[in-house]
Amino acid sequence: MLKETPTLAPDGLPYRLSTLRNANGMVVTVMDWGATLLSCRVPMKDGTVRETLLGCPSPEVYQQQTAFLGASIGRYANRIARSEFTLDGTRVQLVPSQGENQLHGGPDGFDKRRWRIVRQNEREVLYTLDSPDGDQGYPGELRATAHYTLSDDNGLVIEYRAQVDKPCPVNLTNHAYFNLDGTQDDVRDHRLQLFASRWLPVNAEGIPESGLQPVENTSFDFRTPKRIAQDFLSDEAQQKTHGYDHAFLLDAPGGLTTPAAEVWSADDKLQMSVFTTAPALQFYTGNFLEGTPAREQGEYQAWQGLALESEFLPDSPNHPEWPQPDCILRPGEDYRSVTEYRFTPR
Repeated sequence: MLKETPTLAPDGLPYRLSTLRNANGMVVTVMDWGATLLSCRVPMKDGTVRETLLGCPSPEVYQQQTAFLGASIGRYANRIARSEFTLDGTRVQLVPSQGENQLHGGPDGFDKRRWRIVRQNEREVLYTLDSPDGDQGYPGELRATAHYTLSDDNGLVIEYRAQVDKPCPVNLTNHAYFNLDGTQDDVRDHRLQLFASRWLPVNAEGIPESGLQPVENTSFDFRTPKRIAQDFLSDEAQQKTHGYDHAFLLDAPGGLTTPAAEVWSADDKLQMSVFTTAPALQFYTGNFLEGTPAREQGEYQAWQGLALESEFLPDSPNHPEWPQPDCILRPGEDYRSVTEYRFTPR
């Protein structure tokens, strides 16, 4: 189902909302502005329906928040140090958006654009976006697609693709924030399992300050399930970023048959499994959510939602030595990143 809003987006046209449904009664709503995931409602075993996603009261309110709620992020998700990198011997200067660094593709990233709807029905919506040469400082023209699909096993699949006509780093992801309790309660009461043996330390600005480190004997060890609160803010690495906001290099990346992460609601009635072809997950506990307009009432506070962003490690254009696929997309190649969030009522 496609719906146009009476309110207008910054380009003077209505927001276009697509609603996806499966045989179980799961309902997902997506918006063409920013190819943004607005809502993800899961039917529970007791007959209720649980909203699992943080969101704003209405589409136009998304312009008033800076948390990237549910948005498609590009050209490059996460941070690039000093907004610059060297590509094939040439220094590339990007447009900064967080101090001297670039975050999530720049001040006018893909989350702030209208994506065109290619096709849509009750099970899928496919968007496309064209990014011109020099956009936010990036070289070459890029065409991206974002494909949302809802399956009958309660899987929400997000597939990003891109092509370029000049070499360029590409790192697309969705910035959904989840709270599996369906409330504005503290997400740190969720349990998390991350199938990752290494994590990446960062400074207070989120810029990598050393190489990958083993999670063993640290607060970053989620290889067996534990409450997020268990080791929260227990060390300097977390205190720098007011909580978890760190990348984890996955032990078995590249497939969609083995989960990269598992999350359980605080009441243990809902489980979310994360599958991805990306090499890393950025685990973020919503440390700076305060002041973000909330769907139900008032504003979100810190730590009321968690993000598991599937992507390359942050600042990868400046670290070709890291053990992951090359983040540079070249003409004739096809960038593809697929992530599935699968929900299981318990």
